[in-house]
Amino acid sequence: MKLENPTPIDWKFSVRAEQLQSSVIREILKVTQRPEVISFAGGLPSPETFPVERMRAAFDKVLSENGKTALQYGPTDGYTPLRAFIADSLSTSDSQILPEQIMMVSGSQQGLDLLGKVLIDEGSNIMVETPSYLGALQAFSVYQPKFVSVDMDEHGLIPASVAAKGEGARLLYALPNFQNPTGRTLSVERRYELVETCARLRVPLIEDNPYGDLCYHGEPLPKLLNMNPGGVIYMGSFSKVLTPGIRLGYIVAPIPLIRKLEQAKQAADLHTSTLTQMAVYEVIKDGFLSEHIPTIRSFYSGQCDVMLAAMTKYFPESVSWTRPEGGMFIWVTLPKHIDSKQLLDAALAENVAFVPGAPFYAENPETNTLRLSFVTVSPERINEGIQKLGRLIQARL
Repeated sequence: MKLENPTPIDWKFSVRAEQLQSSVIREILKVTQRPEVISFAGGLPSPETFPVERMRAAFDKVLSENGKTALQYGPTDGYTPLRAFIADSLSTSDSQILPEQIMMVSGSQQGLDLLGKVLIDEGSNIMVETPSYLGALQAFSVYQPKFVSVDMDEHGLIPASVAAKGEGARLLYALPNFQNPTGRTLSVERRYELVETCARLRVPLIEDNPYGDLCYHGEPLPKLLNMNPGGVIYMGSFSKVLTPGIRLGYIVAPIPLIRKLEQAKQAADLHTSTLTQMAVYEVIKDGFLSEHIPTIRSFYSGQCDVMLAAMTKYFPESVSWTRPEGGMFIWVTLPKHIDSKQLLDAALAENVAFVPGAPFYAENPETNTLRLSFVTVSPERINEGIQKLGRLIQARL
């Protein structure tokens, strides 16, 4: 029986909830659902790379051969064969990673939240790149830290800036490979210097590496994890090499931290989907990724070349941009007087979308920056969209 005319509830949100903000990217993506919009906004992998049939066959096999286990509750740290596979893939001749150092999470974003929960107190100093991944800033902000922005240049994060600002910091968060949002890559020399600096300062270093396998040429650069397994927290994901819809990532860390992360995860969702973990293991256990990832690299490299050529042709000379060697993003710097948020409003009116750069800064945002993603747009529409964007920029000079 339904109440008649109940008094509306005056919702009282927590202080933490009052501080939550929607992702700028997610809000823009609502607009880009219209088919006429040329979207350079989302950091979405191309559906052209999804191994749909391989995934279907894996789910079918797991359910038909081991369905009762796959549909049951599972251990918090994850499916043991998958963790062992990941540990083996990350180990080197002088750096062995154990399955016990790995915890599966429901996408890297959950990993960021759990790390924030167990490592950050209100007012803690945490170091982030300038600019940094928006999703990490959102995840960490919930725990009310004090962000400390460390400097970057075309070769990635500058270790000397970490040394100057890192005393007493609770952690450093970094994306060394094809960084989101800039597409920059941390040089090999700086990798060793950065790991040494963090070890000397006794600051945990979070190495977030969702794009590391997506290098266009040569082999992936050495992981920070293998340089100091006791001081580096590594985050990996299957979103960019298989599909983001499965929401499957992992954290690699010293065992005491993994045990604490397990406790935090038990309070969040008990465990990541057993069925999904078993199906992914079925897909990758026989070397599928070594065949599949090169096709993604080739596809994304071609898309990137198309966008870079279009920018060279249509953007004014006063505009500069990065030239990524892998990944999914190009970072654009406009003349100082152009606000990319206002430019976005004009671009949306012509059915072109991108992400303004300001939200990627933890402090002192540079409003004349923006991020472009090239992987989900056809070459023809890349040229059309960049031409429109170039004309809009030219009109503001």
